[in-house]
Amino acid sequence: MFDKIAMYLQYSFVRYALIVGVLIALCSSLLGVTLVLKRFSFIGDGLSHVAFGAMAIAAVLNLTNEMLLVLPVTIISAILLLRTGQNARINGDAAIAMISVSALAFGYLIMNIFATSSNLSGDVCSTLFGSTSILTLNSREVFLCIGLSIAVVVIFLLFYNKIFAVTFDENFSKATGMRTNGYNLLIAIVVAVIIVLSMNLVGSLLVSALVVFPALSAMRLFHTFKSVTVFSAVVSVLCAFVGIIISILAGTPVGSTIVAVDVAAFAICCAAGKMTGGVRT
Repeated sequence: MFDKIAMYLQYSFVRYALIVGVLIALCSSLLGVTLVLKRFSFIGDGLSHVAFGAMAIAAVLNLTNEMLLVLPVTIISAILLLRTGQNARINGDAAIAMISVSALAFGYLIMNIFATSSNLSGDVCSTLFGSTSILTLNSREVFLCIGLSIAVVVIFLLFYNKIFAVTFDENFSKATGMRTNGYNLLIAIVVAVIIVLSMNLVGSLLVSALVVFPALSAMRLFHTFKSVTVFSAVVSVLCAFVGIIISILAGTPVGSTIVAVDVAAFAICCAAGKMTGGVRT
């Protein structure tokens, strides 16, 4: 098996897939803990459906670089989602449901009306559940992913204390003079970037798994924000790496395989947490 893995690693497309997959998993896990603790886990679903709608429009317009349309639209939607969720008449979960369902419906409608491919069902399925696009990346796409991933990690490290404060006690942070709205906006924008990156890996319907499962796995064993975040990042990266390797060796869908490995890791962490009572650090 190791000889087979070594043989595959000689190909650039396999190395590109591993680099991009690991970076996406790392970025997804960093803010996953914050979203879970703020009970905003489904923002991944909402924004991924918006990205699906934007990708449908980009396909109809025959844009050579879908990212030019998908990324700005998803970021704007993240900002609107945040503003709408703060509206007393529309709760956060209702806002997510409203935006995600609308974007998904209009995206599929546009793809049907302005079909650019004879295999519409295949295109939709690939977009929703991921495809082999992660194995067909070129160097430009890889460098773009590396650049965006570095930006996400740097932003998280620079504003770690602020994100921590907003996550655990937003009202107290606001009372001390912190601009909580600005940091919530920053979180929303970073999450939008992560969602767009993750869609190439696992598809729009499975994006939330990359955000939620590593955080929940870490919470079964650790009980402080820093330790949970670090362990979440480690688990996410390992699951992405193992999932891609298994997918290449077994010929299974990349996105679904990574999510399956994440689920297995969560089950292991749950069992370990029950046996040890968690690590009080």
